[in-house]
Amino acid sequence: MRSLLAVILVITCNFCFAQQLQQQVIKKNSIYIIKQDPVKGFHSDYILFVPEKTALHTWTYLLVEPNNTGKLSDDIEMHKMAAIDLASVSSVGNNISTELHIPLLVPVFPRPATDSLLYTHALDRDVMTNTAALYNRLDLQLLAMIEDAKNRLHDMHIPVYEKIFMNGFSASGTFTNRFSFIHPDIIQAVAIGGFNGELILPQKGINGISLDYPLGTNDFTSMFKQAFDIKTYQSIPQYIYLGKLDENDAVQYDDAYSDKERRIINENIASNVQDRFLKCQEIYHSNNIHPIFKTYENVGHWTTSAVNLDIIRFFQQQIKLSK
Repeated sequence: MRSLLAVILVITCNFCFAQQLQQQVIKKNSIYIIKQDPVKGFHSDYILFVPEKTALHTWTYLLVEPNNTGKLSDDIEMHKMAAIDLASVSSVGNNISTELHIPLLVPVFPRPATDSLLYTHALDRDVMTNTAALYNRLDLQLLAMIEDAKNRLHDMHIPVYEKIFMNGFSASGTFTNRFSFIHPDIIQAVAIGGFNGELILPQKGINGISLDYPLGTNDFTSMFKQAFDIKTYQSIPQYIYLGKLDENDAVQYDDAYSDKERRIINENIASNVQDRFLKCQEIYHSNNIHPIFKTYENVGHWTTSAVNLDIIRFFQQQIKLSK
């Protein structure tokens, strides 16, 4: 009888201990500035935000939001402070992170004033063909940051899934859209907004005109040493939204698009943001890609609490579906 009682006590204690481990959480918001590590594959710092109530010893998702300073500067400290603010205070990503209690990674990619056409924060063609170590293949540098963050989170007893959540708005929305085309295999779910109505298109041409990156997939193999994986991309849950009053149109500016790219967009997709968004939706659907597309009335180039809540609910649903 004593032996049986001892076994029951041991099992009960083990069960209680396991429950206690499951209930452990991060007690306060924590922010880490991870220094660049060229040996690991990234030449810029990144910010790792771990919100309070993040569960320990429980699998979760890492959220990634590319930085978007919104201005040119050769002062990397300015970009770093903007990234810290984005990670810990004012962004859709921070709202998602704090509400869902999941860690958030924000890279500190520069956006130089001395080379104004190098639109790093939108992952444009100029930066993707740049061979300088600091700018070369920012997509691969971000993958290296993600891998490093996963290892650090593991050491904190926060295991994260292989695939990530990704979010972006404005230039970082464009970055996110383009990144998800290049690396669909690492994306669990994605949300983007405020992106000029212009999405990278899942096809090689339009009206007999070739669509090279970042307009389409014509030169994917030569650019990225791999073909566009449309099957995997089609399977990604996406929330793509735009304010009905949003007329912020980077297409018409030289830092975002070349003259050739601008002409192709204006003449074959649309010359204004709202019509362009509708045309991109049509093209996505025709390629069997079916994100949640949403237009918000009385919203311009910004988000509201209602918009943020919809995005949070979108990612919350993805968490539920993965369990």
